[in-house]
Amino acid sequence: MGKGRLEAFSDGVIAIIITIMVLEMKVPAHAEHFGDLLPLIPVFLSYVLSFAYVGIYWNNHHHMLHATRHVNGAVLWSNLLLLFWLSLIPFVTGWMGENHFAPAPTALYGVVLLCAAVSYTVLQRAIVACHGRDSDLARAVGRDLKGRVSLALYIAAIAAAFWNHWISWALYVLVALIWFIPDRRIERTLHRST
Repeated sequence: MGKGRLEAFSDGVIAIIITIMVLEMKVPAHAEHFGDLLPLIPVFLSYVLSFAYVGIYWNNHHHMLHATRHVNGAVLWSNLLLLFWLSLIPFVTGWMGENHFAPAPTALYGVVLLCAAVSYTVLQRAIVACHGRDSDLARAVGRDLKGRVSLALYIAAIAAAFWNHWISWALYVLVALIWFIPDRRIERTLHRST
């Protein structure tokens, strides 16, 4: 089956996730000075980081599907698993921001990011299985060192949340920076194939 419906559905869900995140940022009642916004800084920082993560997933998902010719049932279900974990980002973003990066919300934020990353890997492997080991995506991804490093950093950030939440925050930012530039391996492989 074609990949068009999968792409359209995923784009729609991701757009809704971003919309929900911004709607979770509440305007302070009876606050008319810039200083009244200071208590919202943790909420805003959480939103910025989560917006970046959702954008990174959207961008890399787009690149991955660009290397995809067709999909099967395993790819569809794997994609739904990824979207499930991404749909929890607004909840954990709000909980972490509203509680000023307390240990439990910061750790749960990392658990959701870790599960989304694992789900992305599962989707990637399902697409490779659907297209074969000689496919463009299989050649582009290779051993996926970047993905493995990210998973390790998420696990470290989850553990660090109970010791020092700023270390967790720094590790979450580090992983976002690692993935901020779309996966060039896919672009290079597709360019060589044409």
